[in-house]
Amino acid sequence: MSIAFVFPGQGAQTIGMGKALADTYPAAMDVYKEVDDALGEKLSTLIWEGDIETLTLTENAQPALMATSMAALRSLEAEGFGLDRVSFVAGHSLGEYSALAAAGTFSVADTARLLRIRGRAMQQAVPVGAGAMAAVLGLDVEAATRVAAEAAEDQVCQVANENDPTQNVVSGHKEAVERALVLAKEAGAKRALMLPVSAPFHCALMTPAADEMAQALDQVTLNAPKVPLVANVSASAVSDPAEIKSLLVDQITGRVRWQSSVAWMVGQGVTEFWELGAGKALSGMIRRIAREAVTRNVGAPDDIKALVEG
Repeated sequence: MSIAFVFPGQGAQTIGMGKALADTYPAAMDVYKEVDDALGEKLSTLIWEGDIETLTLTENAQPALMATSMAALRSLEAEGFGLDRVSFVAGHSLGEYSALAAAGTFSVADTARLLRIRGRAMQQAVPVGAGAMAAVLGLDVEAATRVAAEAAEDQVCQVANENDPTQNVVSGHKEAVERALVLAKEAGAKRALMLPVSAPFHCALMTPAADEMAQALDQVTLNAPKVPLVANVSASAVSDPAEIKSLLVDQITGRVRWQSSVAWMVGQGVTEFWELGAGKALSGMIRRIAREAVTRNVGAPDDIKALVEG
């Protein structure tokens, strides 16, 4: 049995996430305290008692989801399930930072600060309303790429997320993405719909955010990960800190190659994927990519109890 720990991205956030872990495991509570101290505010109060609209703001959601993923990891470790059991770590978009924090490349405090910068930079890179993202269901990534290229015309439109065999996301100028919806349906997509996001992530319009993240990453220490990272951009394992830094910058404007990443890990012998943190979105994608893979969710004490008893 070979295990990969995977970490969710934006959209998984809910009010109250991780509270039961923090109430059960002191090490999980310590993660939230560390994030609060790093940001100089009570993000934990927003996560557990706030309103979903404020939590969903990109600059809040990103460090909040990382904190919850790391709380899940620390809870697992308290029960004897550590990285020594794991072959790879990977994360979807911001989840890549959670994966790197888990593997010891960044401290939790540095990761929280980086994600606050990343969230603000991505939000500010494009004027509100100028960009959009849309999900295309029922087309493979090659067909979705052709649709995006045709829709672009003289604007930006590209595949931002390659999620699973039947789900891709396009991102770019709003008008171009709207054209892509029409073209996708003409190409045989089962559904094509706009997503309720505040900016067009993972496309060329994010170049100002990539530049800002390059500067931010230059200010922190990157250690070699204890477990190799399967990077979004390359869909293969990386352990060199300089290469990781470069890939994190490229990830801001580049495609999240989740389907390719999961397929690569399966090809390396991974048989189980444990999703640490909020939600179960990645587990659903993984089952559509690799039907034979086992998925497990680690987001609450009952999940950990089941793993321990199993």
